[in-house]
Amino acid sequence: MSPSPDAGLGGTPIAEEAVRAARVLHPDADFMPRPVRRRIITVANQKGGVGKTTSTVNLAAGLALHGVRTLVIDLDPQGNASTALDVDHRSGTPSIYELLLGEVSLVDAVQASSQSQDLLCVPATIDLAGAEIELVSMAQRESRLKEALTQEALDALGVDYVFIDCPPSLGLLTVNALVATHEVLIPIQCEYYALEGLGQLLNNIELVQRHLNQSLSVSTILLTMYDGRTKLADQVTQEVRRHFGDVVLKTVIPRSVKVSEAPGYGQTVLAYDPGSRGAMSYVDAAREVAERGSSKGRQR
Repeated sequence: MSPSPDAGLGGTPIAEEAVRAARVLHPDADFMPRPVRRRIITVANQKGGVGKTTSTVNLAAGLALHGVRTLVIDLDPQGNASTALDVDHRSGTPSIYELLLGEVSLVDAVQASSQSQDLLCVPATIDLAGAEIELVSMAQRESRLKEALTQEALDALGVDYVFIDCPPSLGLLTVNALVATHEVLIPIQCEYYALEGLGQLLNNIELVQRHLNQSLSVSTILLTMYDGRTKLADQVTQEVRRHFGDVVLKTVIPRSVKVSEAPGYGQTVLAYDPGSRGAMSYVDAAREVAERGSSKGRQR
């Protein structure tokens, strides 16, 4: 019997990556469960460089590619989430800035990502940089985003998940995100000083919970930038799991060149290199989020 054309590839890294890519690009038989109720999740960490935006867009893409309709709200003036999802965010484009000011509706500000028909985005333009100053003098300044994310508007879009990508600060934009949601997802990098500043973030969440949004809680923690070659990464992982328990996802996102490169091409890593370890890790993390939501989803 003559060998099959693929016989020489069996078990090789190339073959394994091809199989992983097929799972991402052709997930027809591998849909993720939709949540019991719509979930609005704020992704926050005032520390920069922890994989916040990367985690937001790749978790959203992982859900969308597996049949779960998902909306990303880019609340960071840098607009990195908009870039990664390949949506227009030039100045003058209807965006989160106009939405916060009440000048456009949610439906008017939403764009579809080229990467999936189920992946939507409200982009951030450079105009958002001055929004915090403008919001200070407005009535209900902490609730502008919540007022825009009405159940009727989200129903019109048919979304199951909303991810809000916050700026790396604890200012008024982040407060708006915390008021608009019931859940907070905190990415924590597996590196030295990983927990530095986390206490301040948790204190702010508690303040918002006490005064503005009683139902707010930290529902998910995602460990990022894990380097299995170092003892430090394992130590940080153990410490975070000891402090936060089941809130921490089992999946850990590895440090990956592909994950870092993808935004430069206007893509998530799932579109840029679907067979990479980084892409599959985010798919696994998205599945964990979806499985948790299928039994205890939340709705505003």
